[in-house]
Amino acid sequence: MTTADPVYVWTLYRDTRQRIIDLMTKDAWEASVPACPLWSVRDVVAHMTAVAEDWAAGTLTVPPSDAETAAQIARFEGHDTTAVLTAWDAAATQLQRLAERGTAPPLGDIVVHEHDIRGALGAPGARTDAAVAQASDQLLNILNTPVPMRVTVEDGDYRTGPQDGSEIGLRTTRFEVLRWRTGRRSRAQLAAMDWSADPTPVLEHLYMFGPADTDLAE
Repeated sequence: MTTADPVYVWTLYRDTRQRIIDLMTKDAWEASVPACPLWSVRDVVAHMTAVAEDWAAGTLTVPPSDAETAAQIARFEGHDTTAVLTAWDAAATQLQRLAERGTAPPLGDIVVHEHDIRGALGAPGARTDAAVAQASDQLLNILNTPVPMRVTVEDGDYRTGPQDGSEIGLRTTRFEVLRWRTGRRSRAQLAAMDWSADPTPVLEHLYMFGPADTDLAE
């Protein structure tokens, strides 16, 4: 995995942001987002814009609470789409300056939401992009389970949990890691993954948010 140099992470953020902007046709903004129930694509973009602003200002709580997230979306009520994207552009410029000073931008948030938006628009893509690899690496490195577990992805594996005891193995992809670690998979989907043994001891430790209330097919 590439060392997480802040400027490198910034380039991944920049490219991910551009891919999202390229998806934002006139009809895209009001599409509902299955991965984020009750949100439209516009809400997701407003959230990402506010996250960028708050990160640049040093005021972001990680992860933000539900109330903070709602306030982030409300921040852009009454703003037209051009104004939202202009605000995101200004915040992204600040993130670039911070990266040049040694502080990486909030890549994980934007990568997850790119694929939320793609799911809403029926436009899958970029699943093997370097940004997915970087974000999934971060998510796997902070995974912690009460029993030994090994996650094998397409270009390596990660071990977590105690050193002693029988190891539970999972074969998956970096894209799927991105999705199940951030609550985009249901409990049933988690249990149905490619396990080497009964995953019951680790299922409730796999996700940072969620899990999804219903199966999410992407």
